[in-house]
Amino acid sequence: MKVAVLGATGAVGRTMLQILEERKFPVEEIVPLASERSAGTRIHCMGRDWTVRAPAPDAFDGCDLALFSAGASRSREWAPFASGAGAIVIDNSSAWRMHPRVPLVVPEVNAAAAADRPLGIIANPNCATIQLVMALAALHRRAALRRVIVTTLQAVSGAGQAGLTALRSELDGMGVEESPFVAPIAGNVIPWIGPRLEDGWNEEEEKIRGETRKILDLPALAIAATCVRVPVETGHSISATVELARPLSPREVSEALAGMAGLVVSSGERDPLPLDVAGTDEVRVGRVRSDRDLPGVVHMWIVADNLRKGAATNAVQIAEAVMRTLAASHG
Repeated sequence: MKVAVLGATGAVGRTMLQILEERKFPVEEIVPLASERSAGTRIHCMGRDWTVRAPAPDAFDGCDLALFSAGASRSREWAPFASGAGAIVIDNSSAWRMHPRVPLVVPEVNAAAAADRPLGIIANPNCATIQLVMALAALHRRAALRRVIVTTLQAVSGAGQAGLTALRSELDGMGVEESPFVAPIAGNVIPWIGPRLEDGWNEEEEKIRGETRKILDLPALAIAATCVRVPVETGHSISATVELARPLSPREVSEALAGMAGLVVSSGERDPLPLDVAGTDEVRVGRVRSDRDLPGVVHMWIVADNLRKGAATNAVQIAEAVMRTLAASHG
């Protein structure tokens, strides 16, 4: 199988290559693509070196699959070329997530949606959305969701290599010429991720609202998010308050969460922390509590590695699901 990776030299792109290798994805040839300044450099994967190229209309010729993680504008520009060349595009940017003809997929939740891809493109959700919807879907299977309120505490790597560089430079006492953040991040928290809209909501908060509704097929779900950038390198954390159509006992909640593939419920003796999930593909849930005053309301703490399950691993899992479907159709 020939696989293109657009954004191959970025934080998520490199993680995609790592996970393709870890999961023994059946790759025979890799086409690493990145900006002009990275063209000509070498990337090691699958036991050999591959030369990075700048994207071009013919770069996707013969590719079966194209993993994109190069930002929305690059995805809008190059996804039609890749799909037009016959590749199935799995895009990690926000460019196609809310397009009505593009499926938005978390394999543990809605893998079947990936089969209907009229544009040849499948969208990978926002990193915080992925870990959130896995827990929400688990509860929704037991009792319908009525309302969701979340506060996300998002690692700097969610802003790519520039975010990591900014935090490390600040901690080293160095100036940062091009920080992706609106304020210093070291020793700080910033409730501002993405452009701020006229009504006061940030773009990241709108992503979580719209994407969660689409993935769960609940277009009228009441959901609100407050998204905060924190000085953590890897691992997003979410505090979620979930109102259900009927009360669930603590045992029912635990059983529902434990029954979701890829989700691990932590015991009360140790809360899941970003340091615990860094480098893993699990979504961990802890501090599960029934509200003391409001029947049917559950509080949860959810953490996951934003570069892996929140981006690269989810994309590769989508690719695996698509390959299984194609193999079955040809079998």
